[in-house]
Amino acid sequence: MQQAKFSPGQIIHHRKFDYRGVIFDIDAVFNGTDDWYNTIARSNPPKDEPWYHVLVDNSQQTTYVAERNLEATDSITPITHPLINHFFINFVDGHYNQKHTTN
Repeated sequence: MQQAKFSPGQIIHHRKFDYRGVIFDIDAVFNGTDDWYNTIARSNPPKDEPWYHVLVDNSQQTTYVAERNLEATDSITPITHPLINHFFINFVDGHYNQKHTTN
């Protein structure tokens, strides 16, 4: 099993869909249904690598993203999302600090 490249509270950029977000949870491997994977994950990202739960900036959406579709960002601008305060206690030096572990 591969170690996760990103961590909860980290701001990321989606390579393919060009949005910023913040990671709020991580699955060591894909943890969705085959139906969802076949319908949504059309680029067939690896199931045996980390997948991330992300709050999308300037949206009410959350996404479930394969590691290969994410990259670190130098942006230190906070994320705007209605669930930020549910998962994080504060934002310091470009990183969110978690309230609690969700897994």
